[in-house]
Amino acid sequence: MGRNFEQWWSTIPKDLKDKVRRGDEGNKPLLNQINWIWVHNMMNQKGDLNPTSAELLDWVTSGQIEAMRQIKK
Repeated sequence: MGRNFEQWWSTIPKDLKDKVRRGDEGNKPLLNQINWIWVHNMMNQKGDLNPTSAELLDWVTSGQIEAMRQIKK
């Protein structure tokens, strides 16, 4: 299998991680946050840094990241 989330996350520059997670550090990362980094990498010709679809699927199904968050009432 590919990388786990933490292995991939460790390759992301700190300033980009801080930007995408600011104010949400206490929660699991959201797929939308990862997608933001994915688009950022593509726009900066760094698509090779992006996770594969298999890695994303594994991260969601194994609970390493959340696809969506339930709002608590």
